[in-house]
Amino acid sequence: METKFVLICLKILLLFYSFIFWITGVILLVIGVWAKLTLGIYLSLIARNSIDVPTLLIGTGTMIVSFGLFGCFAACRGILWMLKLYSLLLSLVFLAELAASISAPLFHREIKDSFLKIYTNAVQNYNGKDEKSKAVDQVQHSLICCGVKNYTDWKTSPYFLDHGIPHSCCKDQSDCNPQDLHNLTIAATKVNQRGCYNLMRSFLERNMGVVIGLLFAATFYQLIGIRLSCCLSRYIIAHQYEMM
Repeated sequence: METKFVLICLKILLLFYSFIFWITGVILLVIGVWAKLTLGIYLSLIARNSIDVPTLLIGTGTMIVSFGLFGCFAACRGILWMLKLYSLLLSLVFLAELAASISAPLFHREIKDSFLKIYTNAVQNYNGKDEKSKAVDQVQHSLICCGVKNYTDWKTSPYFLDHGIPHSCCKDQSDCNPQDLHNLTIAATKVNQRGCYNLMRSFLERNMGVVIGLLFAATFYQLIGIRLSCCLSRYIIAHQYEMM
């Protein structure tokens, strides 16, 4: 009777853990989709060899959701091979998330250290047509800013010689004609005064900090599941008990 009670308790604990594990997967998946839609335009301004954090979160979230469902089923049935496989899957997730958790702060620091150079380069090579130019436009429009440190940064851009300051800098899109944007004195009254660099860096740091914190929390949470699944497996073997 006592053996059965302990097994039922372990099952319930593992089932509860697996459900919470599944919830964390859903949360990471939602954050990944949100980051892809919200931060994607900002991350597109970063060097091409950088880690695609939103895609990584979406992939990790999808994997955790799948493993969480498997864990719930394994806990309910109490089948030995399924519990062992679940423990192995959790170990793989732990190692993957540990690597991601360690690399995320390094990636965060890389962004901070190189962001000024990258964004300045995007402004200098702006042509109004390519992906990075469109990203600059969306940043200026969404953050209500202009240039790197301020709107005068555009005067050194080749684009300014032919077209003036980009239209995305305008305070009022209906009161901002090309002639005004060619003249820095007149443009000063027509475009946003704040530079984009500090605003964008603060935005990314604030949101990346949340993502990194959640990633570290999710990483060490896996240790609980590994321990529970191993305990239940050993208990089943020791007492030769299988759930029907």
